[in-house]
Amino acid sequence: NILPMKLSLSTNWRARLVDDGEAIAEKAAELGFEELELGYATTETQLLGIKRRIDSIPVGSLHAFCPAPISAPHAHPELYQLASLNRDEIEIARLHLAKSIETAADIGADTVVLHAGRASFNGLFDNLSSHQLSEILRSGHGNAKAVRYMKKLSLAIKRRNRHSKALLDSFRKTLDRIVPILEQHSVTLALENMPYLEGFPDENEMKALLDTFAGAPIKAWFDTGHHLVRMNHGWIRNKLPFKASALAGMHMNDVKDFSDDHLAPGEGNVDFAALGETAKQVKHIVFEPSSAVSEESLRWSLQYIRDLWRLTPCR
Repeated sequence: NILPMKLSLSTNWRARLVDDGEAIAEKAAELGFEELELGYATTETQLLGIKRRIDSIPVGSLHAFCPAPISAPHAHPELYQLASLNRDEIEIARLHLAKSIETAADIGADTVVLHAGRASFNGLFDNLSSHQLSEILRSGHGNAKAVRYMKKLSLAIKRRNRHSKALLDSFRKTLDRIVPILEQHSVTLALENMPYLEGFPDENEMKALLDTFAGAPIKAWFDTGHHLVRMNHGWIRNKLPFKASALAGMHMNDVKDFSDDHLAPGEGNVDFAALGETAKQVKHIVFEPSSAVSEESLRWSLQYIRDLWRLTPCR
């Protein structure tokens, strides 16, 4: 059977290259996308232009923090961490998230995607990071590399587990304050999986949060590329850790190895064929290519996914 499905494009693809929001929306429609996601790099000016085109290409989701805070030196999804042990940072993140939720409701989007925060695994006398773990995997050969990697990974996980319990407890209390705002605006908050070990919540923490807030407008958001990066590092073995019912949406992001490349789907090593049945049960399917992806590649990629999943355009 050939199924209708709306496929969306993140405005981040052109937000740093094109100032005109109308032009970004028009290009997405011309390429064949039926919806937009407002990326975190979207400016106030671009937002005004996109609003003028929502009758022809609506906005389904929004990636916090959006519009990009004018006070920030640059746009970034982790400018402020809602999952934090610092009360001042939590409050700043909460205020900016509330604005993102209000913006989503104002433009007709029903979901806000969030990078919640990071659980550090630095030590008292040394720092350790996902980047260092990746560098071990990229260099060296054979058993010596594997032994060195597993030793560092074991230390990182031990430290992360020690720090993450307090962060999980704090984040639950913070979400208690966010839920009424979400309910007021009929918006769902979607917590995204991250391509680094520090990323919070991880798969187990995500499940714990979804259990705690069962029935509340809080779900998971699955980034295909982030997940493959996690698998390639050996941090997770499940091909798909969440049921479709737990997901508010998916970012279509392709990667090749240990880096979050944001290639067009079909240009990397993500097994999109295996994700087809889950995707057909999820409301928001958002292509999130980097600005380096060409129009030709993106047009090809969109048709590739439609053919692979046996989809027909849905207006």
